Amino acid sequence: MYKFVILISIAALVFFSHDYAQAQEPKLKTFRELAEVIIEQRLSNNVTSAITLQSSSNQEIRVPSVLVEEIQKSGKIYSVIITNEESCILGVQQEGCVIINTSMDEIEGGIITIQDTAKELGDSLIDQINGWLDIDAKFHSVYVHTTDETNVELGTSGVVSGRGIVSATYTMPKEDTESMYQKFSSILLPRALRDSGGFYEVAKNLSKENNAAMTISIIPQETQSLFQLKLSVDYPNRALEIDEISPLEFLGVEKLTRSKYFIDDFYPLNSLLKVVVLSSEPLRVDQVRTNIVPTVLSNGERFPDFTNDGWFFDQESGNKIEATYLFGKEFSVDDHELIFTVVPLGDQEALEDGTIEIIEQKEIDFIQILVLIGIIMAAVGAAVYYLKGFRKKS
Repeated sequence: MYKFVILISIAALVFFSHDYAQAQEPKLKTFRELAEVIIEQRLSNNVTSAITLQSSSNQEIRVPSVLVEEIQKSGKIYSVIITNEESCILGVQQEGCVIINTSMDEIEGGIITIQDTAKELGDSLIDQINGWLDIDAKFHSVYVHTTDETNVELGTSGVVSGRGIVSATYTMPKEDTESMYQKFSSILLPRALRDSGGFYEVAKNLSKENNAAMTISIIPQETQSLFQLKLSVDYPNRALEIDEISPLEFLGVEKLTRSKYFIDDFYPLNSLLKVVVLSSEPLRVDQVRTNIVPTVLSNGERFPDFTNDGWFFDQESGNKIEATYLFGKEFSVDDHELIFTVVPLGDQEALEDGTIEIIEQKEIDFIQILVLIGIIMAAVGAAVYYLKGFRKKS
C-alpha cells in the first residue's frame, strides 16, 4: 500500500511543480478519506471493507495536544490504538482495548526489562487517554509480537503490529460498534466534518453491521503525528468465489460520494477507493467498466494522471491485484461503474494490450523533495487493516 501512496506522491510532485493548462489547480488538504476493500482468497476467505478518516491536524481529528506532545517526545512509542476489534490482542476476548505499541529495538535489556518499560510507557499515557475518550481502560498485559505476516501481505510498515513490536494492553468493557462510532466520532470530528457527509456517512452506516469494528489510531512521525478513525467490517467466507469485483457491495452503498469538505476547490488525492485481491493463484484484470486512468512513466515507474477519474492499477496481475479509484474532478461514482473482473493469469503476464495507456514520460530531477513528500504522504496513507497476526478465520 505504501508503494501506491509514494507513487501518488510522485504524481503530486510532478503536477504541482509543472504548469498545466487546467481550469483548476490541484490542491491537498491534511484531512483525507479512504475506502478500502480486501478480498483475501489465500487463507481466511474473508472480505474486509474499511473506511478510514485521517489527518495530521488535531483540529480535524481532535486529539489533545498534551497527549500528542507526550507521545511524540517519548521517542519510543510507535502507535496508540483504541479498538473494539474482536480478540484485539492474544488473550483478550469480548473486551475493548487500548494498545500502546513500542519496539524492542527502542529498549535496552532482556525480556523482563522490555516488558516493564513497555508497561511504564503505557501507564504514563493511559489516564490521559481514559479522560479524553471517557473510558476506563485498565492494565491487562504486555504482548510481544513475533510474526510479520500481516505486514508482508499488505505492505504495511509494522507500526501497529509485526515482529519486534511490544504492546502494553489495557482493556475495557466492549461496546457495540454503532454506539461506539457515534460517541467517538462526535469527540474526534468537528461538526463541519460530520455535517459534510462523504465517507463518514458510509462508515456510520457500516457501523450497524454485525461484524463491524472501529479503531482510533495515533501514529507519531518525526515532526508530526497521524490521527485515524477507522470503521471496518468482516464478511466471512465471501472471497473465494469472487471474480467480479464490485467494491460498493461491501461498503453498503450504491453510490460513493466524496465529503463536501472538499467541495470548495480541487482536491483529487483527498478521497480514494482502494481494492486489494490476495489470491493463491496468479490472476489478471480482464474487464473494467469505467475509465482506466492514463499514466505517466518516470524512471521505470508508472503513476496516474490524477486529474482524470477512473481506476489506476498499481498491480494488475499476479497473486496480488491492487487497484485505486481516483475521482479526478468528479464528486461521486455509481456502483456499476466500479465493477471489474479478474481471471486466472494463465500464460498472459499482464493486462490486455491497450488497457493501460502510458501517455507521457517525464524525468524528475528533484530527488530530495521527492523523498520528503514521499515520506509525508506515506505516513498520511498508512491505513492498517489488522491489529494482530494475519487472521485465519473461516
